[in-house]
Amino acid sequence: MIRVELVKLARRPRSWVSLVLLCGLPVLVAVFVAVTHLAPPPGQGPALLSAVLSSGSLYPAAALAIVLPIFLPVAVAVVAGDSIAGEAGSGTLRYLLARPVGRTRLLAAKLVALVVYTLSAVILVAVTAYLTGIALFGAQPVAATAGGLTTSNIAATSLSGSGLSPADIALRTIGAVAFIAVSMLGVGAIALFLSTITDSALGAALGALAALITSEVLVTLNAASAVNPYLPTRYWLAWIDFFRDPIVWRNIERGFAVQGVYVLVFLAASWAHFATKDITS
Repeated sequence: MIRVELVKLARRPRSWVSLVLLCGLPVLVAVFVAVTHLAPPPGQGPALLSAVLSSGSLYPAAALAIVLPIFLPVAVAVVAGDSIAGEAGSGTLRYLLARPVGRTRLLAAKLVALVVYTLSAVILVAVTAYLTGIALFGAQPVAATAGGLTTSNIAATSLSGSGLSPADIALRTIGAVAFIAVSMLGVGAIALFLSTITDSALGAALGALAALITSEVLVTLNAASAVNPYLPTRYWLAWIDFFRDPIVWRNIERGFAVQGVYVLVFLAASWAHFATKDITS
């Protein structure tokens, strides 16, 4: 069943279109910056942008920052929202369950396909951005000062101003990719739950996005400070702390914990509702 769902995911044109768009947007931004030279020179402007312009090996961080607020959650919500509701809307869900396929097994297969899509999207964005950054901004060693000594055999400068070796950048990028992937699985879990409730794939995706928009609004309100630490989008940008030296773990750990709770709760709710749902389509 898992293999069937993965094949269906791979054969859908929208899966590839969404991946191309997610990877293409950071490439377009990088080309625009490189060609127009409108970005501030290194050492000026936002710290992350300055670090990226010093070494293209950090461009995956900038690319993830570009796609995270809107484009990546939309792509994940659409795929997750279509998981069950799409089958119901097309009238194939009842026939799927008529086979010797249990509801739990079907839901698990849909979840595996969602995890594969989410990981593929985040990793492809990072890899594409790395190749683009190296090509457009270079990967020459840069100089940094640490402990009063100047070091020139480093690959890039962290947001704290200290040097990062190629191994440091690779490990920190992997950490950022893992953090963002888990955050997007939180989005997917919400959309998957809504997908078991409605027969409209679009409605499930929009419902999940509406929850995220509400979370973003509440994060900015002082009146919602009591629930602020538990909102799904509260720690979305904590992955930036991977590129500080030393790494600031506090918000990263809280982000993993919050998203883990959302994933577990909404997956359990999806199973509980889908296992007892009256399938009519």
